[in-house]
Amino acid sequence: MNWSGGKDSSLSLYKILQNDQYRVCTLLTNVSSTHDRISMHGVRRSLLHAQADAVGIPLQTIELSDQPSMAVYEQAMQLKVVELKSDGYTTAIFGDIFLEDLKLYREKKLAAEDMQCVFPLWKMDTREVMEEFLALGFKSVIVCVNEEFLDQSFCGRVIDNSFLKDLPANVDPCGENGEYHTFVFDGPIFRQPVKFKKGELVRKTYPAPASINKSQNPIDRESEYGFVFCDLI
Repeated sequence: MNWSGGKDSSLSLYKILQNDQYRVCTLLTNVSSTHDRISMHGVRRSLLHAQADAVGIPLQTIELSDQPSMAVYEQAMQLKVVELKSDGYTTAIFGDIFLEDLKLYREKKLAAEDMQCVFPLWKMDTREVMEEFLALGFKSVIVCVNEEFLDQSFCGRVIDNSFLKDLPANVDPCGENGEYHTFVFDGPIFRQPVKFKKGELVRKTYPAPASINKSQNPIDRESEYGFVFCDLI
């Protein structure tokens, strides 16, 4: 299970666990070894481990530097996939919903290692995804917002129906375009809640990524994205 610690991977895992076709033996997470946090989400490694313990599935990580190049990321991912394949793994599960380019990219890269990809949430209506997520009893907190879409008042909020009502019209309910990221701390896949408290808000800027789809013009590397993170302790 490609595990970000957020709502989409949590709901995907829930759905897979209801299916006897698969046995999930590992949560796999990209971690910034520079900051000791989940890549992009900014959640501390200690909370990631507490989350995996609460879910009851062993955790493995791919250790990355801060803002690695695509070539470095792909090499690290390939090495891990080869390792997992040698251990008997056959399938990679992802929480993607509608980003076609990203889905094709994942399928192409893993097919090269004879690894199958499964997308339990694929093409679901994102508002229905959020409604199901909440109805099942999952609880999550916003740990990162993209300032292009949301202001810092959303960062640190717990996802509930009022949160969904407050989202601007141009923001996908699931944040599928990278508008926001979450940390799930309780729900039907958890044996016990993950305890934490909210820390300070931190603003960071990152260079805009080039498009995965090489048929499109890459985004200007000189442009930047601003993100606000809520530090969970």
